[in-house]
Amino acid sequence: MENHEKFMQSAIALSEKNLKTLHGGPFGCVIVRDGKVLSAESNSVTLDCDPTAHAEINAIRAAAKKIGKADLSGCTLYTSAEPCPMCVSAIYWANITEVYYGNTKRDAEWAGFGDQFIFDELQNKSEEQSVTFTRLCASDAIKAFERWTKMSREAKGDVKEGSR
Repeated sequence: MENHEKFMQSAIALSEKNLKTLHGGPFGCVIVRDGKVLSAESNSVTLDCDPTAHAEINAIRAAAKKIGKADLSGCTLYTSAEPCPMCVSAIYWANITEVYYGNTKRDAEWAGFGDQFIFDELQNKSEEQSVTFTRLCASDAIKAFERWTKMSREAKGDVKEGSR
């Protein structure tokens, strides 16, 4: 547990540092693999004018670039606060299966960083959500997916010339 606490303290230190720079909210994240830090990032929403520049997203991006692939299997993520829905999704997409956090969602709500409304919205059917989602140009959009799947099959040798 000693190493876990060391890495969590690094994430917390990044959140504290943001109080001095005001580059974003007080959030920090460290990603570790095999006991070595791959990335250590803080929230940079304000600095980057980017609502997706959460500490976890920044750390995932930096770690993936460092190892040269998007799959962060075998990595552990330490974050100063329980991840928001966007960050949870990114953690799943990155194949990270172990996350340690400091502050809870309730603590974040108390500090003015509540995201429960997003979790609540995602429980609703898409037609009941406050954001309107409308499908458009489906027959054109599918062409890129068709080409992608064909390229994937050809790369595996699954497709003969002229077949779909």
